[in-house]
Amino acid sequence: MYERSFMEGTRGTQAVDWEERIDVKRMRRQRKQKALERMREAGLGSMLLINDPNVRYVTGLAMTGGSGADHYTLLVEDGSIVHWDTADHASNQRFNCPWLEDVRYACPGLGNVPRASGRDSARAFLLETMADTVHEAMREYGVDKEPMGIDVANPALVETFEDRNVDVRAEECSRVMEDARKIKTRDEVECLRQVAAVCEAGFQRITETARPGKRENEVWGEAVRELWSHGAFVGGGYLTSGPNTWPKHQANTTDRAIRPGDLVYADFYNIGYLGYRSCYYRTFSMGEPTRAQQDAYETAVDNLYDVLDRIEPGVTTDEIAEGFPDREGEHVDWYGADEYWEMTTNHWAHGLGLQLYEVPLIWRGISHDHPIEIEEGMTMAVETQEPADRQGVRVEEMVVVRDDGVEVLSQWPVEEITRIDY
Repeated sequence: MYERSFMEGTRGTQAVDWEERIDVKRMRRQRKQKALERMREAGLGSMLLINDPNVRYVTGLAMTGGSGADHYTLLVEDGSIVHWDTADHASNQRFNCPWLEDVRYACPGLGNVPRASGRDSARAFLLETMADTVHEAMREYGVDKEPMGIDVANPALVETFEDRNVDVRAEECSRVMEDARKIKTRDEVECLRQVAAVCEAGFQRITETARPGKRENEVWGEAVRELWSHGAFVGGGYLTSGPNTWPKHQANTTDRAIRPGDLVYADFYNIGYLGYRSCYYRTFSMGEPTRAQQDAYETAVDNLYDVLDRIEPGVTTDEIAEGFPDREGEHVDWYGADEYWEMTTNHWAHGLGLQLYEVPLIWRGISHDHPIEIEEGMTMAVETQEPADRQGVRVEEMVVVRDDGVEVLSQWPVEEITRIDY
């Protein structure tokens, strides 16, 4: 397990001139360079990026998402970037983002806008106009005769580009961006460290507000307020209690009133800091936990750290996955399951970055037959669970792979259930 050196850890969030903190200019530059190098290695002259995390990775723009291809980016082999966005966003970016020298108005050829038009002719117009504007930019930058990667393999969009004699390479583009993003730069790691610290402010707020009679959604609302006050983007997460903790409730946070003796757990997932997403479980007990609850929690933590102890550069994911519980430990009989792949989200490790799920994924459901090698600089969340009578516990750590193991970025106490006295 990695040990931090003197003074290493979370910095402040303001801009100061008296110490080095997260350097966003350096982060933008290094991310773009990584994508560019891998694009060239793949023999692509350009890449059209439509997925929000990929767009942000090479542009540094805050993506709101949710409506489809109303923003997209062309990365060119000479390092040039052409970015298309909605009218207001593009106007704002031209003024506020001097590192982007070519910002244009987007034509949303995919997603909700063409879907809402109600006419096939309108959809065709939007798609063809989008392709025309991108193809025009490719000609301007001299890459229209070279292969173009695209990170959304939409058949209609691919065909529209092929009608313009563009050599579209969707699979190569996806591999390029996965490979570029899987190893984090120092500033990306610090963003994940910072978002973990923000989540811990949310956990603290839970300990202050969870009381018998308080509803789950009331307590969760206070936690979310705390996250926003620290500058986080809240794109997910939940809090659940009592019998809703095993199995995890399908509605996540409900209006159930918390009661004495309940277990309560919260998952701060998809909480963002400069775009970097968290996934971070902790379990709480309303008063003194029972022996069964303590035993279940100890099992979950032991299982978690058995996995963490296996993670280091050069190890493969099938070797690490053996640290997760077997069929008995997964309680497959309780679920009535036959295969590990049926036990999604219960015991696994998944990459963290500008998306909740990035490379690598470590899971008994796939890792045995489809292993990949762990590399230094990968970041991930590792999570386990365990039932305790009619309730359950969950626990999770956010980590970065160092040369001699993992550094745990999450710091909320994990050795025992956090007890909430009332």
